[in-house]
Amino acid sequence: MRQPVTACIALGANLGDARHTLLQAIDGIGQLAGCTVMATSRLYRTSPWQAQGPDFVNAVLRIDTLLTAPELLQAMQALELAAGRERPYVNAPRTLDLDILLYGAGRIDSPELTVPHPRMMQRAFVLYPLADVWPDFVQLQDLQRVQDQPISRLD
Repeated sequence: MRQPVTACIALGANLGDARHTLLQAIDGIGQLAGCTVMATSRLYRTSPWQAQGPDFVNAVLRIDTLLTAPELLQAMQALELAAGRERPYVNAPRTLDLDILLYGAGRIDSPELTVPHPRMMQRAFVLYPLADVWPDFVQLQDLQRVQDQPISRLD
């Protein structure tokens, strides 16, 4: 029997009702067979970083999953499609973006998936919500490194 793996998923959206879309995605991930949401960060508002369009709403989930990393990626992409995600160009505004940040202690480097996420330590919109769900993973110096990136908590 497969043992559950702890994974962290970044969620972001900046088109439509982004807050509502993120809340629906959190519910959707929690309903996936083989996935249990263990912790949900607060919601954050951020300006687009290396992207365009309106401000983003971001969050991070820590889950336990029985899915393999490729299965989890496929499930995340299905949720993005269900939310109307289109990919007209790199870093285009999006209705929903789901990224696997961490998958246990695993390291994956394939054309489809890189884990740990290669840019997560450079992004305030990932590190602040990640600190909410896994405070031992994010160090003070990590947050200091991104302190020039505007971010605010949503109530």
